[in-house]
Amino acid sequence: MTSISNIAGDCCATPGLLSVEQAIEKILSQATALEQSETVDILHALNRVLAEDLSSSINVPGYDNSAMDGYAVRSADCQQSGTTLPVSQRIPAGQTGSALAPATAARIFTGAPVPEGADAVVMQEMCVAEGDHVTINTVVKSGSNVRCAGEDIQQGSVVLNAGKRLRAQELGLLASVGLATFNVKQKLKVATFFTGDEIVTPGQPLKAGQIYNSNRYTLRGLLQSMNCEVIDLGIVPDTLEDTVKVLKQAAASAELVITSGGVSVGEEDYVRIALQQLGELSMWRIAMKPGKPVAFGKVDNALFLGLPGNPVSVFVTFLLFARALILKMQGCENVLAKRSMVIADFDWPAVKRQEYLRVKLTGKNAQTVAQLYPHQGSGVLSSASWADGLVEVPMNKAVSAGDAVSFLGFEGLL
Repeated sequence: MTSISNIAGDCCATPGLLSVEQAIEKILSQATALEQSETVDILHALNRVLAEDLSSSINVPGYDNSAMDGYAVRSADCQQSGTTLPVSQRIPAGQTGSALAPATAARIFTGAPVPEGADAVVMQEMCVAEGDHVTINTVVKSGSNVRCAGEDIQQGSVVLNAGKRLRAQELGLLASVGLATFNVKQKLKVATFFTGDEIVTPGQPLKAGQIYNSNRYTLRGLLQSMNCEVIDLGIVPDTLEDTVKVLKQAAASAELVITSGGVSVGEEDYVRIALQQLGELSMWRIAMKPGKPVAFGKVDNALFLGLPGNPVSVFVTFLLFARALILKMQGCENVLAKRSMVIADFDWPAVKRQEYLRVKLTGKNAQTVAQLYPHQGSGVLSSASWADGLVEVPMNKAVSAGDAVSFLGFEGLL
């Protein structure tokens, strides 16, 4: 159990808020990868994380083959443009031709095995066929338009390493070497709950002072997009007793607990207090906007991440902190968000916290330009739907139109 007075001064004293980078480092330092794995079929492996290195038992391609439709020849026979050769055979994809006799050509199609004796393929656009002869209207170099055996993957080589998150292109790669099943990390169990007597499930009528619980669906969608097993414990009444009870249940059922709301300094922000009673609170406030109140700690064997209650704050802090934490717990090799530089088409004043502005990218004068959403409040969830990503503005730094700024694209984060 940790009281607020025992937390390091840089976590909770107003002048000493953690920077975003310090917070990410602190979170990741306490995360370990899941040890459990399971065997899955390749058809059900999308977004799973490899638990083993995978090697190829074959060469890819398995044989020298044609890179295009044309004519297989011996390059030594075609050292002058305009050479005419008899066509001795026709080799479609899926069939194997006979050895190519000197001073002859073979009609060949993309993917077909290059016959023994041939060392080049001439694209059909460079050829003129007349009857059973073809004229080669170019000087042919050995190896032209031939995909050599093992050119892509060599037998025995490692195709993918453990820790790789499997996207569509990785699944295609594994299929190309004949791998149908393999070991992946088990799905990370993440328990969630949401606090606030004012929040209501969509579909129910709103009473005075109530709002719909958008955070539940934002958070569930984000977790599902990361292939987590979501344990949704719903809305918790705003009492310390109820919060403690559900937090115990969440920690017992999952490796990670993520909540929304209840981690600030209000009299009814019970999540932070419950965390202090049941476990450890190792981080609380961050010098960022939106999303200053982010609680991180541990309850029994489960890590805990408490996100703010404002809708945009939930979205932004998940992308910055929860995403990296989940990827590390899943055993991924790369967990940090990648940034690129774009040009701002707006002015923004310097503030004492690192800011994350919702922007849309447009092309202008051969540059990628960030257009600012006009309302940047932490409750304006429409800004997150409109935007392509976030511009990261360092603390105490103003932005002027034309400045190069750091951009985190949603496409690379979600």
